[in-house]
Amino acid sequence: MTAGQRRRAVVTGGAGFVGSHLCERLLERGVDVVCVDNFATGTPDNVRHLAGRPGFELVKADVTHPLWVTGRVDLVFHLASAASPVDYLRLPVETLEAGSLGTRNALRLAHAHDARLVLASTSEVYGDPLEYPQRESYWGNVNPVGPRSVYDEAKRYAEALTMAHHRARGADIAIARIFNCYGPRMRPHDGRAVPTFISQALAGEPITVAGDGLQTRSICYVDDTVRGLVALAESGETGPINIGSGEELSMIRLAELVRSLTGSASEIVFVGRPEDDPRFRRPDTTLAAELLGWRPLVPMDEGLRRTIAWFQRRRAEHGDRGAASAVSAG
Repeated sequence: MTAGQRRRAVVTGGAGFVGSHLCERLLERGVDVVCVDNFATGTPDNVRHLAGRPGFELVKADVTHPLWVTGRVDLVFHLASAASPVDYLRLPVETLEAGSLGTRNALRLAHAHDARLVLASTSEVYGDPLEYPQRESYWGNVNPVGPRSVYDEAKRYAEALTMAHHRARGADIAIARIFNCYGPRMRPHDGRAVPTFISQALAGEPITVAGDGLQTRSICYVDDTVRGLVALAESGETGPINIGSGEELSMIRLAELVRSLTGSASEIVFVGRPEDDPRFRRPDTTLAAELLGWRPLVPMDEGLRRTIAWFQRRRAEHGDRGAASAVSAG
């Protein structure tokens, strides 16, 4: 790349929740972006405000098919996958193929352009963990044939394939394990706790908490998650590296917090807990702090207020069709 020449990144799943925020941040940093999405779970609406901006291109394509991009490519961020319980249970085969065929094609694209690839993996590779907090060295406790396995094992395979390309073929790669990201552009009915609770509270419906509500998650605001992905991309680190918040809370506490911040009078009710729903989630983020200089900056209350405000604007502009019952903390 010559002096003064802009870098160019391909973001698969770029019209999704996290992907659209990543596209924004890259453009803000002077990186041209090719946003690739088949809109199975993402939507062009998430990146509509980027259309027409210099350096932004939206391509409708399925990453399970060979992926070709003309021109220079310096970075490939592979985010394409169903990521919420509602989606990956509805699209089980497609989810597994996004992690297998999609990862293979993203790696081939990166290899063709001598580009660095960042794989967006997930805390779900730890399954229902027997280690607390979860460090990157932990191998996980995953049910390979349970309903959640279509997502868990897709990401575990994606990590294995990515590392195989690194070890055997010298691929320049990095693996991020993302913990429970939340923020604007989440879909109200995707089954994850934050959008479900907010949608129910704003609609005045009962807030449905799975099980006894004592299972925990560590939620991280999307701006912080995206900063972590960019920091990893710009480092020389391979990972895997946990990207998440140490602010762990129970699902009953999250429901109470959402109800308070929305000023809702919704009652909190308990529903059945999904099979293989993890009992707790809390990342050890020592590596991210030491190797990337990264830590979350947005406090939970502030992140939830921003997210609630976005959902309120969405309801005012488009209305809502009622909230779905909670499936999982996501």
